[in-house]
Amino acid sequence: MAFITMQTPRNTKVFVPALTPFHADLSVNKPAFITFCRWLVSQGAGLAVFGTNSEANSLALSEKLELLEALVEAGLPADAMMPGVGLCALPETIALTRRAVELGCAGALTLPPFFFKPATEDGLFAYYAQIIEAIGSDGLKVYLYHIPQFTGVPISCALIERLLKAYPQTVVGVKDSSGDWGNTERMLREFPGFEVFPASEALLEKALPLGAAGCISATANVQPGAIAQALQLWGSAQFEAAQARLKSVRNLFQAHPMIPALKHVVASHFGDSGWRHVRPPFTAADGAWADGLSQQLAQLDFRMGQA
Repeated sequence: MAFITMQTPRNTKVFVPALTPFHADLSVNKPAFITFCRWLVSQGAGLAVFGTNSEANSLALSEKLELLEALVEAGLPADAMMPGVGLCALPETIALTRRAVELGCAGALTLPPFFFKPATEDGLFAYYAQIIEAIGSDGLKVYLYHIPQFTGVPISCALIERLLKAYPQTVVGVKDSSGDWGNTERMLREFPGFEVFPASEALLEKALPLGAAGCISATANVQPGAIAQALQLWGSAQFEAAQARLKSVRNLFQAHPMIPALKHVVASHFGDSGWRHVRPPFTAADGAWADGLSQQLAQLDFRMGQA
């Protein structure tokens, strides 16, 4: 593997869009959520709670506020948290963002408003500007969330440039979940010093030489320690083998509905079948493929938490 000569990125980090456990009646299982998040942090990961793979847009604002407060009350470090805050209703986004700042969270991962389309650059700029002005705090660090295949609302490089000019101390990064490496590469090259997080650990070997901040990945729910270790190994002879293993695991999960697949494996690891519960429109892992996934992972000698 050819490395691009460049200084190792500083403070690279893996953040996890932590899965949200539910009871059989589909209410949130708060104790299980706290326990799982504590385990993720113990593995060296940060918490991007209320991300896509957290089933965030199936959670009410009140549920998110309660869970975020519960994590901090349970002693989990707020400075390791980057909660997803972007909602269609601007007042709700502001309310959740304000609480995240009050609690001392490291940042706010902010989807664009995703119902009304097409969204103009002026409209999107106004949305983010309203959030920043309403919070009015130096403690607010906004991370943009680019996932156009879900939102239908892309975050362009032109919008990023405009926001950086207006709010250089507040708009500090982006998660690129587009799946388009060309777009990720462009963000990395055009905005040096901007914290760009690819959405897959499989991209680390290409993204780290260009200054990526780490990754925010769905499969960090099941291999957080291995990703954290790979980031530490960057630039060493051991990195290539670590990256290859991360890719092998990621590829197995990508072949199935991601959230049910992740919950199936977490359920097995913790010995708690309740982890398989998902809110509609998702359906629980189907034994027709879930058992096969478990067998394939066993063939890789995969264990959650193994670094």
